[in-house]
Amino acid sequence: MKLHWQIAIALVAALVAGSLIGEAPWFIHTTSFIGTMFLNALKMLIVPLIVSAMIHAILGLKDTAALSRLGAATAGLFVITTLLAVATGMALINGVQPGVVNGQPAGALMGLSAHTDAVLDGIAGRGAADVVAVFQRMVPANLFQAAVDGEMLGLIFFSLLFGFFASRLPPDLRTTQRQFWGGLYEVMIAITNWVMKFAALGVFGLVGRTVAQTGWSAMQPMLVFFVCVLAGLVIHALLTLSVLLRLSGLNPLAHLRAMVPVLLTAFSTSSSAATLPVTMDHVQRRGASSGVAGFVLPLGATVNMNGTALYECAVALFIAQAYGLELSLVTQAVVLLLALLTSIGVAGIPSASLVAIAVILTAVGLPLEGIGLVLAVDRVLDMCRTAVNVYCDTVVAMIVAKRQGDVIDDPLGAI
Repeated sequence: MKLHWQIAIALVAALVAGSLIGEAPWFIHTTSFIGTMFLNALKMLIVPLIVSAMIHAILGLKDTAALSRLGAATAGLFVITTLLAVATGMALINGVQPGVVNGQPAGALMGLSAHTDAVLDGIAGRGAADVVAVFQRMVPANLFQAAVDGEMLGLIFFSLLFGFFASRLPPDLRTTQRQFWGGLYEVMIAITNWVMKFAALGVFGLVGRTVAQTGWSAMQPMLVFFVCVLAGLVIHALLTLSVLLRLSGLNPLAHLRAMVPVLLTAFSTSSSAATLPVTMDHVQRRGASSGVAGFVLPLGATVNMNGTALYECAVALFIAQAYGLELSLVTQAVVLLLALLTSIGVAGIPSASLVAIAVILTAVGLPLEGIGLVLAVDRVLDMCRTAVNVYCDTVVAMIVAKRQGDVIDDPLGAI
């Protein structure tokens, strides 16, 4: 049975089992053990895979001009796709207004206590200075500590520097470096394929535990907001990104079908970093060269968070509506920019977007207690937006590969 069918069956089984069994101690303990083992196995691969993939990719480029073109194309697509995602979320929240119930702000119904006047007074003079701290992680004081802490931004920055200067070594030393990092990369991909043989069990453990602990009833009071965010994620993934693929001469349906195992793994793990080994493997099967995949995907797993940025923006606007506030276009533009910037710092960590949301709320003067409104649906939406984050990475990788002429093969292949 193909991998995506194994994962899909495990996902359905987890939904059914979690709903029926509930928080029985034996079920929670069993699923926690299985899910944690699978997630740890994926996380075990992240650091050596990122470092080897990026260094090998840079060493494979012919010159620094090729690196510049690759970097510019990747960064440009990351910014464009993230802005399109945030704009989609803003349009839906402003249009549907889930924070308004029967023409009245929903804050009082949901237990919010802050007075609207006090909130309005807090809006003036707030800025986005706290976001700057996110970029300090680019230069880690201790590379090994950064690896232990999972600070991928610092690891990627070091890998870029190492790969760049290794490419300027004499030919014999450069060849040795490329063979070493290329061999390490191939070993990590082989281990990834082995770990994925247990993917169905891991998915059952992760999703079964989540459903058993949260249930579905918690989402009912927040159903409109939940549907708005989910609709935004679906529109961005299936419409916006499909248009970009089509404009680049790629088949959107074939790409989506090829990425099903990646999407299911991302949904189950809620971590773009943990999904990275699977993402790199399937994007190369889709036809992208190892050079493009090794450069774009680790970078994307760190800085390209389309679904997360959409969600952060939607939460901020929803909370403003719940307090009865009309955010000006300028304030909403600040929210958009902050969603773009803060989404960079939360990659690969389940539910860390709540921290980024706190930064946005503080910057525009909204009370942090508003975060409590979305906690009931955050876990499920975290799984959904992670899948969109990862899917966008695969789309950008294929578009860059196509434009760089590095697509080894572009099969439309059936799953």
